[in-house]
Amino acid sequence: MNSFSHKKFPLHGWIGLVLILLSWYLNWSLEGLRTQLLFFPLWLGYALTIDVIVFYRKGNSLLTRSFKNYVGLFLISAPAWWLFELINLRTQNWIYDGKQFFNEFEYAVYATLSFSTVIPAVFGTAELVSTYKLSDKSSAKIKFRISDKLLIGMFISGWFMLTLLLIFPDYFYVFMWMSVYFILEPVNYYFKNPSLLKYVSEGNWKPIISLSLGCLICGFIWEMWNFYSYPRWIYNVPILDFIHIFEMPVIGYLGYIPFSFELYSLYHLVSGFTKIKEKEYITLI
Repeated sequence: MNSFSHKKFPLHGWIGLVLILLSWYLNWSLEGLRTQLLFFPLWLGYALTIDVIVFYRKGNSLLTRSFKNYVGLFLISAPAWWLFELINLRTQNWIYDGKQFFNEFEYAVYATLSFSTVIPAVFGTAELVSTYKLSDKSSAKIKFRISDKLLIGMFISGWFMLTLLLIFPDYFYVFMWMSVYFILEPVNYYFKNPSLLKYVSEGNWKPIISLSLGCLICGFIWEMWNFYSYPRWIYNVPILDFIHIFEMPVIGYLGYIPFSFELYSLYHLVSGFTKIKEKEYITLI
């Protein structure tokens, strides 16, 4: 583990801190429309700052391993989140208050920029969590045997969940945060792309813990920064809409855990077929 005192603070860390402080202040202090311009620099600042902390703790990070591939995280992130926006057209679990002030092209540009920060933020935070001693691969005792039946069962279950979600969105909207993972994870495993199934088959649960905690941390900060934003998202969550932390019903935070798995599967589906080396991106072991 590297000490902060033994390394020069990287430039992108200073950029990240300045972006956070400036964007956070402006986003919470200005009146009227502002978040469409400030969300991206705020979360870019977060991603860069987290990256520097990871760099100090382990000697490398997502950005320092490969700047080009780090930029690729943003490019994959935007269409990944648009997939959930597409599903939300049916469930209507969240809407954007302030969207009405933009035409379709303006909204698409601002939203795509904002969505591009999701994967860099989650993966960076998950990698930071992984630098702490959460689990020991060598002492893991719970292993899953991955069979063809399990893979086929997961794949079919994922499509079944998605079907229920689309037909009965008021009752099965929670499947938004599971169905994509169940569909894509068997595909990644079959094509030998990095997968969480591979890790748990070896008794290594650290990636799952790191992703879960990393996304929960991001989720809390997303909701906190959103609370005094404008435009901002607000929720419509049937049945479970009680006890809010910021705009999010408290039980809704549990959705960030499987959401992190879906991001992992979506990312590795793309990176696996483009032959990107995992060690240049996220390392959670």
